[in-house]
Amino acid sequence: MGVTQTIDRLRWSALWHARRMPARAVERGLPPRLLGDRYRPHETLSEHAARDPRARIETIHPQTALDNPLPRNIERRDDLPRDGALWGYSMFDVPKRHAAATLLAEVHDCRIAFFADDRRGEFHPAIVTADGHDLRLREIRWRPPHRAQTRPGRTARRLERATWIAERVYDNHSHWLSAHLPKLVLLQERGLLGDLVLPKTRTRVMDASLAALGIDPDACITCDPDEPLDVGTLTLLSTDRFRPELLRPVRDRLAPPDPEAADARVFISRKASRGRHLLSEDALRPLLEARGFTLVKMEDLGFAEQVALMRRTRVLVAPHGAGLTNMMFCPPGAQIVEIGDPGFPNPNFYALACAMGLGYRIVAGTSVGEAPHPLERDLTIAPDDLLPAIDAAIRDAETSR
Repeated sequence: MGVTQTIDRLRWSALWHARRMPARAVERGLPPRLLGDRYRPHETLSEHAARDPRARIETIHPQTALDNPLPRNIERRDDLPRDGALWGYSMFDVPKRHAAATLLAEVHDCRIAFFADDRRGEFHPAIVTADGHDLRLREIRWRPPHRAQTRPGRTARRLERATWIAERVYDNHSHWLSAHLPKLVLLQERGLLGDLVLPKTRTRVMDASLAALGIDPDACITCDPDEPLDVGTLTLLSTDRFRPELLRPVRDRLAPPDPEAADARVFISRKASRGRHLLSEDALRPLLEARGFTLVKMEDLGFAEQVALMRRTRVLVAPHGAGLTNMMFCPPGAQIVEIGDPGFPNPNFYALACAMGLGYRIVAGTSVGEAPHPLERDLTIAPDDLLPAIDAAIRDAETSR
């Protein structure tokens, strides 16, 4: 790893820890009012249930230690990056990662507050108990701007019952597919979607995937992020984003595997994306096409078309990006090759491939440009660095048929 990449990694890690310091002070007993009520004590669902006898929690999947394979082009676990400050775990952790329990909870007298980070285009929900605790779930937590919707005297829309699934950046393609669709499938199996609340702003993929599950978005309760919700009885799921037990039922519902029909080789292009383009794509195109690959812009396909394409894809190659989440709909044994930025070693697609029973390879590209955040930088990769992994993936795909 180069000096610039090392400095970037240390800088982002230091910023993350610095931003957590005030919240940690409140968690350790500092009265919230001393910090302008910008932070609140938080508790897990289990901790809340221990305080409120009305709350009910069912453990659907217990916490477990996973035993995932290494990427197929990595020989030793020690060769995997250990930097996980931005995600809470690293690529090094994936082979032996502990998957959190799946909890189904019913809690009472909560306020759901929202704010939108317009600069980053992010939606942030928080769930606050009647006595002011932040009910902490993955990607649902109190942040200082929430205080505008929880201050004394702030009115809210009242719902006697509600089921809530939306997390931070719910409308991001990757987050919706891997974090939200699994919740919907599980809740639907248990008949708990009658009081489903959906945000007013939704993407076409969201509505199309809801319809594919037989859920009419117009029949659901719609919330406006400018109006907090007071809920008498709130149904919640606490989930791990990369558990096979949650992800594979989504594939079974929307893309039942048919290995005999899976013969496509697909390269996901990012030419139409807002950033993180693969600058060497034009040089790679003839080499990929000679190997039977079709270059696809996911933005040009509707959700049903994306699912249908992935259902018959045997080898999938792509630069790091949300479109790679569509591997969820590839059949078991399909092969994945991700082109990643070694200065931004995101473990999520590795974990997702393991959960779906797919072969996975990671090939390092070269970051290009001076954008402040790695996600905003372009990548390039030499054909000689990428093609051996692709050829090995093709061989493995043929062997697994």
